[in-house]
Amino acid sequence: MVIPANDLKIKGVSIIETMLEKLDEVLISIRGKNRFVVVDMQRYNYLRECELEKALRDAQEDIANGHSRVLSSKEHFKELDRALRD
Repeated sequence: MVIPANDLKIKGVSIIETMLEKLDEVLISIRGKNRFVVVDMQRYNYLRECELEKALRDAQEDIANGHSRVLSSKEHFKELDRALRD
């Protein structure tokens, strides 16, 4: 479901709350273009957990495929310092 930004200005957050009772997400459009997605905190936390699990799987895959290095903390901080300078 899409809410035009003008409706949001007029009806406030209550229109989002009403829609989220029935839907997982609500799109907000500005000048006819979808610009934002609103989800409730439970859905947000679920999506964030999925994102973190994917990042963990990607890291495990990189390690399994030999695309990683073991560094001391000193070496790691030197690399971070170099990267921040670039």
